Amino acid sequence: MSVIIRTSCLLVCSNVFMTFAWYGHLKNLHESKWYIAALVSWGIALFEYLLQVPANRIGYTELSLSQLKIMQEIITLSVFVPFAVFYMRQPLKLDYLWAGLCLLGAVYFMFRS
Repeated sequence: MSVIIRTSCLLVCSNVFMTFAWYGHLKNLHESKWYIAALVSWGIALFEYLLQVPANRIGYTELSLSQLKIMQEIITLSVFVPFAVFYMRQPLKLDYLWAGLCLLGAVYFMFRS
């Protein structure tokens, strides 16, 4: 399996944990004290880091630091939009499309030869 595919798969899984760690408490723990939500989020974030650190180490063997960062941002938006719409029941907005198009421009500039 190629480095980019392995890196992408690990980053997608990492971002699922990251998104739940950052935003899941807004739905599930909204009545809890903030420090309880923070502790739960830190516990979830541990799994994010267990996937994100190897992803970046693998990716850095063939990609530049800037390419890794842009890849991360694309994956973050790709994970966040379904999370926001389906899990958090937020309305789907055209702003997601515009943000995605801006990120595609960033991909072009970071990955061009």
